[in-house]
Amino acid sequence: MKKLILKNKSYKALIINYKEWLDILGFADSTVYSFPIHLQEFFYYLEQHNINSINHIRPTTVSDYYKYLQERPNETKSGSLSKTYLNTHQQVLKKFRDYLRKHNTNTHFNVPLKPERIDRIETIDILTQEDIKALFKAVDYSNEKEHVVSRNRALLVLLYSCGLRRNETIMVNIKDILFDKGLVLVRKGKNYKERFVPINHYNLELLENYIYDARIQFNNYNKTEALLIGKIGNRLGASAMRTHLKSIIKATNNAAIQSKNITPHKLRHSIATHFLQAGMDIEYIKQFLGHAHLETTQIYTHLVEKYERL
Repeated sequence: MKKLILKNKSYKALIINYKEWLDILGFADSTVYSFPIHLQEFFYYLEQHNINSINHIRPTTVSDYYKYLQERPNETKSGSLSKTYLNTHQQVLKKFRDYLRKHNTNTHFNVPLKPERIDRIETIDILTQEDIKALFKAVDYSNEKEHVVSRNRALLVLLYSCGLRRNETIMVNIKDILFDKGLVLVRKGKNYKERFVPINHYNLELLENYIYDARIQFNNYNKTEALLIGKIGNRLGASAMRTHLKSIIKATNNAAIQSKNITPHKLRHSIATHFLQAGMDIEYIKQFLGHAHLETTQIYTHLVEKYERL
């Protein structure tokens, strides 16, 4: 979506306040970043239809806006907006309704929309093994400083090779890399469940090189137990992780890869699917990913079937 310029000062102020509210409530960095952008599109639509106050918004206004979204072309790929994207817009508007109820009791803002029904298989996209090879190769060109390159490589090892979730990756400490056993201890798993993730000798060596050669070149490296650290020695956060992952993706110089919206979870989906394609037992994949139920893991069998049909 192209950047839309608002003229209405009250709309501009609402976007700023809405973003601050989301941040205070502790929403994920990605939500705090993206929801105000979607809200800005809604406000731009209102301005284009001469609706310059939230008090003038009617249920039909929201319905008409949603119909416009359903018909709007997708700017990054052919066709219309995905159902997932449309549902995100609904979430943004409903969260804005909640914001108004907390801050402006005189405004009656309703969202008369029903969520789009989505086949989860259709929402999951993965990278090919060639894509993964390209990413690891591109790490070498992701930063001009070799110690940062080594840290970025360690980041990719945890996200793809170990299949860790974003927050799990953030919370890994140096002592969680069990070199003698070839395992990574995941302390902050989903629902606070611990698990051990196996790591092969090659990837273990990459982590070892980072810890003993590169990590010590970061400022204040000895003031934290965090494995992945930033410029000033602080634990790498979600926002910084996103930035460094983007630098790796950009360094591929591959337009196809750059268009795939690569996220930590997409890397996790990819390694699970690649394991299954290689014939690995699904029960092992369940344990590797830290799923509580086998049904959650079985979605990857459908993914394999989907990609075999392509």
